[in-house]
Amino acid sequence: MRKTETRSQKLEVRIENSRHIISITRNSDFYILTSIFFLLLTSCQAQKSTPYYEDLSSLRPKVKSTQLKIKDSIAVKQHVEPIDPKYTVNTKVDAILDSIDRFNLTRRFVDGFTIQIYSGQKREDAMRATTKMSESITDLKANPIQYLQPKFRVTVGKYFTKLEAQKDLLRLKRVFSSAILVPERIMIK
Repeated sequence: MRKTETRSQKLEVRIENSRHIISITRNSDFYILTSIFFLLLTSCQAQKSTPYYEDLSSLRPKVKSTQLKIKDSIAVKQHVEPIDPKYTVNTKVDAILDSIDRFNLTRRFVDGFTIQIYSGQKREDAMRATTKMSESITDLKANPIQYLQPKFRVTVGKYFTKLEAQKDLLRLKRVFSSAILVPERIMIK
């Protein structure tokens, strides 16, 4: 009988221990969740802050105001002396601009845009598009016809930005409804 009693006591202890562990984990989960809740609650409160103010008047350069004297209905501007800057970075900026200039001298092409007015497989249609463009819009000149297998392309103009090309694109859309703006590499002269 002793063996069975000891086994039942061990089971009870094990069951009690597991209940204790479960209750501990439940309590620890509760404490973790409540601490997270209070952390979020305190971080969401409105923060009272004073308005930011910084006095920079000591760093601003002193400038003499230019007042206009009116004599006989003619405005005369007074002479203003140039201001010597205290905090200058001109030497550093000049060095960077020189390096950019040297880099730009080695470049031959720039990413830009052109307007494509025709793209198709017939050379005759490409020739007609070129003549139609030169007749309808005289101030723009079509670039030579390009053959990129299997299509012929007729393009107009060379533009560095889309904004620059927009005016001519709208004019060409009136004549060529299929005119589109196409990215292209532009040779620098």
